[in-house]
Amino acid sequence: MSNVFYTVRKTLKDYVTGSNILIIATVLALLIVNLPGCHDFYNNLWTHEIALQIGSFNLFSHHGEPMSILAFINDALMAIFFFTVGLEIKREMIVGELRSFRQALLPIIGACGGMIIPVAIYAALAGGTDYAGGSAIPMATDIAFSLGVLTMLGKRVPISLKIFLTTLAVVDDIGGILVIAIFYSSDINFAMLIIAALLLGLLTLGGRMQIQSKMFYFGIGVIIWFLFLNAGIHPTIAGVLIALTVPARPLFDPRNYIGVIRHNIGHFAKEDDQALTRRTILTPDQMSWLKEIESASDKVISPLQDLEDTLHPLVNWLIVPLFAFANAGIFLGDVSFANVFEGVSLSIIAGLVLGKFIGIFAFSWAAIKLRMAPMPSHTNWKMLASVSMVGGIGFTVSLFIANLSFGTGDPYISHILNSAKLGILVGSLLAGVLGYLMLHFTLPKAGDPALADPDSI
Repeated sequence: MSNVFYTVRKTLKDYVTGSNILIIATVLALLIVNLPGCHDFYNNLWTHEIALQIGSFNLFSHHGEPMSILAFINDALMAIFFFTVGLEIKREMIVGELRSFRQALLPIIGACGGMIIPVAIYAALAGGTDYAGGSAIPMATDIAFSLGVLTMLGKRVPISLKIFLTTLAVVDDIGGILVIAIFYSSDINFAMLIIAALLLGLLTLGGRMQIQSKMFYFGIGVIIWFLFLNAGIHPTIAGVLIALTVPARPLFDPRNYIGVIRHNIGHFAKEDDQALTRRTILTPDQMSWLKEIESASDKVISPLQDLEDTLHPLVNWLIVPLFAFANAGIFLGDVSFANVFEGVSLSIIAGLVLGKFIGIFAFSWAAIKLRMAPMPSHTNWKMLASVSMVGGIGFTVSLFIANLSFGTGDPYISHILNSAKLGILVGSLLAGVLGYLMLHFTLPKAGDPALADPDSI
């Protein structure tokens, strides 16, 4: 059980602090794009070309054309985001909820309902329209914002409910990745794809051989990303696949590591302690002992854990907020209140608020009633319904899929994209507020010690 608590603690630490800067970036984008004189500046900013060129070869190019700043953010930086998602999925399969099928079954079933029903509602409302192709937009759950809502309620939230939502969001990510891979790939260049597959095979072999060098995975990974980008497969999928090849097992187990430390620290005599100050010039032997400890420290942390810890601050504090700032700029100048609840915007709001709630709760209810999975401990139906509503916060991945669906550059389609973004924003806000209020009124008023994680999240 401690492995599960570790997973939840780590996820909360990684995502919740980043949700604040994500909100700031979103609000800032909305302000700038609607300020007089700033609208054109904001829109033109993302059209500038970007290059990383060696001779005539430009790494940031798509079919020979330089990438715009917006394309760089959405196709290159977001590949790093999906790389961290892949690392997280692999960790969940090793030490988290996904390592046990029975433990993971309820959130897996709930996540399936939370993807199927929103898509069905969107398709029913949008059938035969110009925006019918965006049916995957409301199927996502934003892990940062959804866990942020639970964190606002502190220790009143049972640990089992946090585990349920965390696992559900990870399964949601897997579903989103599959949708992007299957439905947003076109004009496949099979020659490039075969080369990419061979390189992925090389990374897989390196992982099996416990190659610990992160540059090995990064260097070959960049080549695979470029091949995917120009082979017609969305390059963010490369990020996920590369992450799954990264070794999760360190060279040293903690027992060997402690042995190395004790052996080398033992060389330092107590009487020498006072001499070891900042200005001390170490002897060759002392340097050798300390370097052995340093080397052992690198080997006791697996590349997967090391990369996850290193990249999460970059992703949460820079990449995702930058993505939100570049993509959440919704011009409200020609939008009336009625526009929010019609067309593509209404379809997305209905999918996120009603679809996610009905899908997650109904499928979870059926799984529990059919005895396929138990009710999360210390929870009841009202709590499960409340967290199902929180699952309707779809921000980041919903915006990403909206751009894939409608980001063609055509003025008419761009208008649909603007409305879709508005629907995502309003739908996510409604789901978040309603979910918070439902939890506030259904959770115990006083902090029950039985509900809190014994390791204190």
